[in-house]
Amino acid sequence: MTQKSASISVRIEPEIKETAEEILSAIGIPVSSAINMFYKQIILHGGLPFEACIPIEELCEMTQLTPEELNREIEKGYQDIVEGRVMPLDEAIARLRKKYGI
Repeated sequence: MTQKSASISVRIEPEIKETAEEILSAIGIPVSSAINMFYKQIILHGGLPFEACIPIEELCEMTQLTPEELNREIEKGYQDIVEGRVMPLDEAIARLRKKYGI
């Protein structure tokens, strides 16, 4: 058996911690085992073992666009990439810094 000697310390919302621990307890999994399983899944997936994204509804609310308008804007951006209408990141950052005096 592998000896476990590493530790982590995190701050989370108390309600989230309490609810998650209640669920884990109900299914008989110690918190440390659940965290260990999560880390193993990160390794196996080469990233988060689930999709982490903003739901389309929230994106529409944030941008104040309808789903159709948002989709058109995304498609325009994709076409810019395909057709080479892009600029290097360092140039874009330099322009933003100049524009906003950063």
